[in-house]
Amino acid sequence: MKKVIIGVHGLGNKPPKYLLEKWWKDAIKEGFCNNGVANDLPEFELVYWADILYEKPLNKWEKDADSPYYLDEPYKKSPKRLEVEDTSFQQDVIDFISNQLNKIFLNEDKTLNYGFITDFILHKYFKDLEIYYTEECQIEDELTCKAKYLIQNRIIEVLKKYEGCEIMIIAHSMGSIITFDVLTFLIPEINIHTLVTIGSPLGLPVVISKIASEYRKISNGHTYMATPPGVLNNWFNLADIQDKVALNYKLNDDFSPNLLGISPIDFMIVNDYEINKNKNPHKSFGYLRAPEMSKILGDFIVRKKKNFANRLVNKLDQVLEDIKVQTEFVKDRLKI
Repeated sequence: MKKVIIGVHGLGNKPPKYLLEKWWKDAIKEGFCNNGVANDLPEFELVYWADILYEKPLNKWEKDADSPYYLDEPYKKSPKRLEVEDTSFQQDVIDFISNQLNKIFLNEDKTLNYGFITDFILHKYFKDLEIYYTEECQIEDELTCKAKYLIQNRIIEVLKKYEGCEIMIIAHSMGSIITFDVLTFLIPEINIHTLVTIGSPLGLPVVISKIASEYRKISNGHTYMATPPGVLNNWFNLADIQDKVALNYKLNDDFSPNLLGISPIDFMIVNDYEINKNKNPHKSFGYLRAPEMSKILGDFIVRKKKNFANRLVNKLDQVLEDIKVQTEFVKDRLKI
């Protein structure tokens, strides 16, 4: 069965699709090279939706740093001086903060307390997400009314294009929210071999409350947060301890297994993206070349070869069995 990897980018304006898609593939291949994964990348397609919210893409040739189209974080190779620190204390602190935030902002039924605070945070820091979650608008044709549908439809179109293939989805940041919504509420019947979320905000209270609200609409008021039903084999969630967007990095605590028993497997990784000595632990490129990601991708790709080998062996066994049967048949005939 043909394998395909589908990427879904996160919030904020982006460079043109062709360039961002190339950089995603470059980061993955760099990870293969650095981490000793000797595999070729199968077919890859990036779901690009930044053009729905932004009039023009970021321009790598723009020199004016004050321009809204200035590209300040292009793809750069790993700095090659990765320092792995003991983050156990940080993890304990983050776990405590995450638990407290959930207690403060989420009721038992996962409805949201202090919505005005989260609304302010969304408006100030996550405008793309604010537009995506817009439920009431004055004019039906304005962007805020149809953006969610348009963005989700981009993912649906690509998934249906590859329906029948073995699909891995890599969803970054806000892209993980859109992907989760599509796989859970819009096309739950589509099969996904492996789901990978990187730098995901799916564990944040405001996002949990929005997802829970959608669940209540389709389940007679019940709230049951689970892995999308079509995820067949794995859901891997990768987060850097310093990635503020993925503050609540333990998705296994928030999402139950689907009917196939698939639940999130959380990995704490080091995102090494850096430019001009400025680190960004949320950047997609750093996630895509991390050793853990290379291992996940390598296993997904190699399985194809193993499956082919197994099918070949099984076919040979079947041929040998047929020959044996035919031989026995001829012997029996000769005895007559």
